[in-house]
Amino acid sequence: MYLAQQDRVDTAGLDEKQSWSPPENTLMMQGFEWHVPADQRHWQRLRKAIPDLKDIGIDNIWIPPGCKGMNPSGIGYDIYDLYDLGEFDQKGTRATRWGPKEDLQSLVQTAQDMNVGIYWDTVLNQKAGADSTEKFTVVKMDPEDRNNEISQPLTIAGWVGFDFPGRGEKYSPMKYHWQHFTGVDWDDASQQHAIYKILGQNKDWASDVSDEHGNYDYLMFADLDHSHPEWIGTELPISGMRIDAAKHYSASFQKEFVTHLRNTVGADYFLVGEYWRGEVGLLLEYLKLMDYEVSLFDVPLLGRFAATSKMAGGDLRKIFKGTLVEQMPSHAVTFVGNHDTTIIAPFFKPLAYSLILLRSQGQPCVFYGDLYGINGGPEPQPGPSCSGTLPILTRTRKLYAHGEQRDYFNRRNCIGFVRYGNYKHPFGLACILSNGGASYKRMFVGHRHAGELWTDILGHRNEAVLINNCGYGVFPVAAMSVSAWVNSQAEGRNGINRSFNENIYSL
Repeated sequence: MYLAQQDRVDTAGLDEKQSWSPPENTLMMQGFEWHVPADQRHWQRLRKAIPDLKDIGIDNIWIPPGCKGMNPSGIGYDIYDLYDLGEFDQKGTRATRWGPKEDLQSLVQTAQDMNVGIYWDTVLNQKAGADSTEKFTVVKMDPEDRNNEISQPLTIAGWVGFDFPGRGEKYSPMKYHWQHFTGVDWDDASQQHAIYKILGQNKDWASDVSDEHGNYDYLMFADLDHSHPEWIGTELPISGMRIDAAKHYSASFQKEFVTHLRNTVGADYFLVGEYWRGEVGLLLEYLKLMDYEVSLFDVPLLGRFAATSKMAGGDLRKIFKGTLVEQMPSHAVTFVGNHDTTIIAPFFKPLAYSLILLRSQGQPCVFYGDLYGINGGPEPQPGPSCSGTLPILTRTRKLYAHGEQRDYFNRRNCIGFVRYGNYKHPFGLACILSNGGASYKRMFVGHRHAGELWTDILGHRNEAVLINNCGYGVFPVAAMSVSAWVNSQAEGRNGINRSFNENIYSL
């Protein structure tokens, strides 16, 4: 157990309601970062990288939003046309930032051929890059309390007219006008930025959204009504979706959407929501509203990792306290960084990845920027993080991180755990971490391993550990480091350190 029972949020009775859980030991990767070159070749790069990614244990790739954005270099969250996947000449380009539709189809087909799933990034909260302005009535809202009106009703000119002249009515005749939105942040008539709530019959912010800023329905651009994902599910053979900005629009709508999607696309469809709150109780409430039909990114765990990595002598025993993977592991997508945030101290990233990749709880997600580097921004990372050991960790997960788990969380700055293996994967592993000085831990790996020599698969320690007649080994770890110990003769051991092409831009 990570914590005493009184430290846990009460989840009694929830297990029998959990209707979906991932297959054993699957691994997903976020397949982009903010600074991927806007050269319309990203779909090609990912397609060529699939064999390497499959080799290191990646089962599913979350790709960026593939719909046409408001400008050719848009990352995809500035959605203009949900039905344009790089097929129509709109917004100054036919292809999206990532490539034309044909390249996207080729990527998805290659992934399908290699039994790698593709997860679509579904952006349903906002639209951007309208074709024309329209006049309508609004009231200006306090940006810090969006329930507080700070003006009388006024008429503005907002960018809310979406006609899609390049696509016409192919795939959908739907056009958008002011009636389809709840808010905007720009009045073109007065050239003013503000948060404007659109007034009209049955119009208001949704009530079942995050309570930040009073009501966090409005996020950016033109706040949207919702359509389209069923079409994506039939247009491309994808196996799941990420729901962007889940805390910013109606949870009841999302529940209907998820139910409909599962009924039309498939019960095994993987759905993960981006509900960016650090309080685990709020995530549990959302999951309950969604009838546990989705998973969530474990934002509280990321916060724990970041705080512990930046605190001298941070208590590793509490690393999972108040996290989703502690409270409801079958619905927790664990991660170390993503396109929005890389807030963990570099020395701690290998420790954090070992805690999400080698343990039995949670569904881990590996970040593109940690595998291949980050090519811009205020803190560029020209090469892979974790000193290049991340592919070793992902292969170790596939080969050895199986079976029952025993924790040795008994020292503030040095913790460990053992995986005992199972019938199909009998070898198991022992992992030890330190965020302080060099240390060691005596751990039980099983009587059947007596007399074996175990070595650190990450190469941070060079010595061998002899498992004694009682099944125990004394496993060392270097200062501010992690070591993963495996039988030196274990099946697959010789191939685990084989090369990984970390230069995706050479593909």
